[in-house]
Amino acid sequence: MRTLVGNTRALPKVVTAAVMLATTLVVLPGATPALAATTADGFASVTALGQQGTTGGAGGAVVTATNTAQFLDYIARPEPLVVQVKGTITLPTGTTDGMHKVASDKTIIGLGADARLVGGGLTIGQPADDRVTTPPANAVHNIIIRNLALTGATDDLINVQMFSHHIWIDHNDFSNGDDGAVDIKRGSDFVTVSWNRFHDHDKTLLLGHDDDNGAQDIGRLRVTYHHNYFDGSDQRNPRVRFGESVHVYNNYYRDNSYGVASAMNAGVVLEGNYFFSVNNPGRVDFSGDLGRMVSRDNILVECNHQVEVRGSVVEPRTYYAYSLNRAAEVPTIVPAGAGTGRI
Repeated sequence: MRTLVGNTRALPKVVTAAVMLATTLVVLPGATPALAATTADGFASVTALGQQGTTGGAGGAVVTATNTAQFLDYIARPEPLVVQVKGTITLPTGTTDGMHKVASDKTIIGLGADARLVGGGLTIGQPADDRVTTPPANAVHNIIIRNLALTGATDDLINVQMFSHHIWIDHNDFSNGDDGAVDIKRGSDFVTVSWNRFHDHDKTLLLGHDDDNGAQDIGRLRVTYHHNYFDGSDQRNPRVRFGESVHVYNNYYRDNSYGVASAMNAGVVLEGNYFFSVNNPGRVDFSGDLGRMVSRDNILVECNHQVEVRGSVVEPRTYYAYSLNRAAEVPTIVPAGAGTGRI
């Protein structure tokens, strides 16, 4: 049975003086992979925190990594760099549990359709520290990761933490990590996760790591998730605490235990998504304090529960402009355009 769940009630916009409205390049209705964005969109496009959108290593040298030593050297350098990844690079476990730090002002992009990072993951951010409750001057920022397959990490595939901001994670393939695929936490902000494929993975997207971390997270964790293919990824697609606005639109969910969970008063706008065979597409009564969720124009097919809605949420259009595909187009458009080899 095909069920359409929508909420078309207009929501109040909250004006935030510190954040400027940014017009972004978006994927228009009927888009094909050839129209993939060349600049960051969503929250990663917003001018804030001294950063005018997300440009990565633009303006820096273009280098190509073909082995582990080159890759780890390039991503840790302090200057802007465009780091091209050729072939398969194995990330060692060593003393870091396989997590390797990426410095600010980097673009990491795979060449062709077979660029892969295996065995380890990437950390974006300073070391975790509960005592730091405001963005530090040395917060990691301005990073783009595109067109890479990341698999087999002994921890997270990508971990974003400690007030890192302006991150664009786009057109990647994530699978078989031991923990999260893309975890965003500890005050990180202005992030877009777009056109990725997640498969053969359990705990996919964590946004806000702990129920007791409001001091770092409240008023931050503004993240856009759009046109991602949750291809049998089991849970946390995403699982949200505290963040507002969290914008989840035009994603394709197939065979998941749950789609989006909002808790600890997080504010999620869920729109234009297609859910097929998902037990719980959207939840606000999950664990911890209740979250908030607005649902509009989503399609649910063979799902066991409706989307749970509660309260109002700051509109994403307060921050940036965007255009939606029709939800009915999502099962065709997203698998055709998400993942590697399409930019």
